[in-house]
Order: sequence, then structure tokens, then C-alpha cells
Amino acid sequence: MSKFEGVLMGMGNPLLDISANVGQDFLDKYDVKLDSAILAEDKHQPLYKELIDNYSPQYIAGGATQNSIRVAQWMMQKPGQSAFMGCVGSDDYAKQLETCASSDGVLVHYMKDEATPTGTCAALIKDGERALVTNLDAANNFKPSHLQTDKAKEIVESAKICYIAGFFLTVSVESLVEVGDKIVAKDGIFCLNLSAPFIVDFFADQMAKAMPYADFLFGNESEAAAYGKKHNLGEDLKEIALAVAALPKKNSSRPRTVVFTQGSQSTIVACDGKVTEYAVEALAKELLVDTNGAGDAFVGGFLSQLVDGKDMEACVKAGHWGARYIIQQSGTQLSKECD
Repeated sequence: MSKFEGVLMGMGNPLLDISANVGQDFLDKYDVKLDSAILAEDKHQPLYKELIDNYSPQYIAGGATQNSIRVAQWMMQKPGQSAFMGCVGSDDYAKQLETCASSDGVLVHYMKDEATPTGTCAALIKDGERALVTNLDAANNFKPSHLQTDKAKEIVESAKICYIAGFFLTVSVESLVEVGDKIVAKDGIFCLNLSAPFIVDFFADQMAKAMPYADFLFGNESEAAAYGKKHNLGEDLKEIALAVAALPKKNSSRPRTVVFTQGSQSTIVACDGKVTEYAVEALAKELLVDTNGAGDAFVGGFLSQLVDGKDMEACVKAGHWGARYIIQQSGTQLSKECD
């Protein structure tokens, strides 16, 4: 295998999305709410079989960080610029994930867990909105030892930008810290995502360990509101963004930038005590397929410009374009060419 000389790396939970349109009765049966992302409990386990047996689902490569890296690679239009690490099983789902990411031009360097199946995410779609129920399985077993492999060292050494979604905080904070220290040491850029209200609420200590590494922090309006509530920062998202931007950070060579998306409402960007808002171009309702992956695609688009040192307006515009493209597809499915 040739040496990785790309600029962007991601580390997270590789999952195969099992995506289907469902009715409110299905959501009620399993006590799942739209616009939520949760880890599967015992009561959710029968949901996967029912989905597969009765709803003709699509199987789509997923996992928040892997999705963002795939979109970024697609929009950069230059092969071999990105890599992704995470843990999968030794099964057909893992092969499917690897084939999909590789065909999108991403180098995947998976840790393989022979004893545990590849993680899955039920993407339940109703009226264009989505709910995500995740079985981490093998994704939960990523270990810092994988970072000692030659290919992992090569990836971390080459990357100028590292992106990790908050979902990984439930798996291996130790790995995040190890990579974060290396990125800080070479004055690279570290990007983090709040990812879901349950991460903010129940993994606050892990988030507090990760936050000092974040040069860029992403989140949507519900995650931002959850962070504000958890840390007594009020309800005004602009004030929350400013407060988070001002939190202590490891790399003092650049201020932290906080980016909060709000669906079809304007995107809030806070940095250096200032807030800027960027309007989102409206999309006709009939063009919306589903919102699954919209936030991941926003980050992917944003990163595709950040790697080239583009200004904030260009980064946000590319983020909006990526999200707009993805919500017109079922899940994070990319065409062969990026227009």
C-alpha cells in the first residue's frame, strides 16, 4: 500500500446505516422520537429485525465522522486526501463499509474485532425527518493500540486537520487525547462535534477532556441548547456559542471557532468575541428526501474548504451546499462526480 500523504483524517464509529421509511406507529412502538440520535437499549433490539424483515431498507455506509470525511473527500475532488480510522467486525457489513468509503476515495484503516459484529445504525425516516438508533457493537471496541500501527502513525503524521465527532467520546477518549496532543504539537487543526444532546448530557466529563483540543466546534441547535442548559449558559444560541468559543484551549496560536447550524435557519459562527450569521438557501419541500446525514455533510463541505485555507464564508457556503445535496438523497449517498 502506498504511503498516505493526505491532509485530512477522521476517527470515529464506522456504522452501516439500515435506512427505511416508517410510520408513527413504528416510532411509538419503540419509543423513538424524530430528530433524535440514541444508543440502542434492550427494548430497541427487535427493531432491527423488524426493519429488515418488513420495511425493505437500504444499506448505506454511515457513522457520523466517516460520513463527514467521505463528503469532504468527494468535494475536494483530489484522490487520496483523507483517511478514516475506527473499529469494525470481520464480516460482510465491514466489507461493505470499506468498499463504499474506498470508492469515495477515502483511505480506511479499520481496527478489526473478530469477535464482535460491525456496528449498525437504524435510520428511521418519516416525512423527511429522521431518528437514529445505534448499535455500536465493534465500533465500541476501538483501542489506543491501533494508533501504534505503522499506517495509523503515517495518517496522524500527514494530517493537517483532524475531525472527531462527539459520538467517539463514548468509545475511547484516550485515543482522542493521544491524537489531539499530536495535532496540537504540530500546530494542526483539531475539529470536534457535539453530535447529540445525550453526549452533552451524559458524557460531559469526556466532552470536557476533548474540548480544550477543539480549534473548531460544530453542533446543531438542539445540541447547542443542551450544552447551554447543562453548563448554565442561558438559552440564546449566540451567547452559548461565544461562551464555548472562549473556553480554555490547548493550542493558543488560534482562537476557537464555534459553528452552530439550525437546519433551514441561519448558521451561527462565533470567534474572537464576535458572532456572524450565514443565511441558508431555502429548499423546496418537494425536493427534501430525508435529513439523515445533513449535519455530517455540512461538516464535510466545511472541511473541504478549510483544508485549502479558505475564509469562513467559503467554508460555511460549502457546508450549506453539502447539506443541501445530502438532504435530497436517501442517507449519505454520493454521486460519482461532485458538481
